Amino acid sequence: MSRSGSDRGVGAPGPRQAFTAAAGEAHNLLTINTGSSSLKAAVYRLDDREGRLLSITVLRIGHVDGRVRVVDEQGNVLADRGMPVEDHAAALVTILEWLRQQHLEDGLAAVGHRIVYGGELYEPQLITPSLVEELERLIPVDPEHLPQAIAAIRTFTHLHPDLPQVACFDTAFHAGMPRVARLYALPRPLIEAGILRHGFHGLSYEYVFGELRRLDPQAMGSRVVLAHLGSGASMVAVRGGVSIDTTMGFTPTGGLVMGTRPGDLDPGVLLYLLQVRGIGPSALNHLLNQESGLLGLSGTTADMQDLLTRAPADPRAAEAVELFCYQAKKYLGGLIAVLGGLDVLVFTGGIGEHAAPVRQRICERLEALGIALDPDRNAANAPVISRPDSPVTVRIIPTDEDCVIARHVRRIIAGKE
Repeated sequence: MSRSGSDRGVGAPGPRQAFTAAAGEAHNLLTINTGSSSLKAAVYRLDDREGRLLSITVLRIGHVDGRVRVVDEQGNVLADRGMPVEDHAAALVTILEWLRQQHLEDGLAAVGHRIVYGGELYEPQLITPSLVEELERLIPVDPEHLPQAIAAIRTFTHLHPDLPQVACFDTAFHAGMPRVARLYALPRPLIEAGILRHGFHGLSYEYVFGELRRLDPQAMGSRVVLAHLGSGASMVAVRGGVSIDTTMGFTPTGGLVMGTRPGDLDPGVLLYLLQVRGIGPSALNHLLNQESGLLGLSGTTADMQDLLTRAPADPRAAEAVELFCYQAKKYLGGLIAVLGGLDVLVFTGGIGEHAAPVRQRICERLEALGIALDPDRNAANAPVISRPDSPVTVRIIPTDEDCVIARHVRRIIAGKE
């Protein structure tokens, strides 16, 4: 049973002294996952055990209603309190202070970072000064994530210069996509300069497909669509265990409607905003990444559960939910066409795992494609939510990006040693 820690300061010691002592004796690794307004960290053992010792999440960075939450491996809440966190650097200091007080910082053997975009870099690898320079060069492509990730790398380099750090790229799962799925119809010099469809959410997809293969060994030879639906949202078509197409493209802004991102837009809209409305590049970037999507449509919130609650009395909230589901259904149909049919559909991510009405709307009237949900199973968020007679198996599989990062860090460190 979880123990609430809402009255505990973030710097206060946790309730389980055995946890602190045991963790201090072990060699551990730390995973860092920097979002545009959040920072998540997790401590894992360096050995092959999958369980995490500790999770720390800093939410709403840069807002007065920021929040820090710490949970141990048993689900006990060690700390949960609202506190303003000025920026990602301050969030990282908060995390390191907790680790220091729990005697975990000195026991770290390595740090793994989720890097959303690495250009043509795909394989997890040790971070070097030249790699950091390459990531800095790519900041204009992903200004919402890369600066924060680079800052975290530099902070650890300063505090622990001998501590190995590993970069794990969110695009890696899509490295094998066919060239035709990666191309834009642009002049060749731009294509040769790297303006291609890369795809994202790869660490999530790697974990979820691994779990699917464990649950259903035949999945490796199946036609599969994985739907990562959360504040960021995308889908991927997988055949033979390989990504063959995905909804996100050159940046994480494209594809499905998201919490604060619009998904795909007519390029003429951007030209209109720049040339006619006089919105500058910086303001346009903020509009596309922070003010659009569900938040922009509803005018109130980017949170799907809030929107579902508001929808019966709020037409704008209802319209935001409707467009999210409509676009997801449309892209799902396109990926099924690319696959030549469908055997398995998997929902993951915060919305995909918990929002039964969204799953129902996406899948309704798709019986001709073999998709038929069981209403009771769907409402209960059951592991399998399709009807027993459905030609397509529809599953819910919770994702765990941090676990994948930890696996890669173990492998890289083992090779280094």
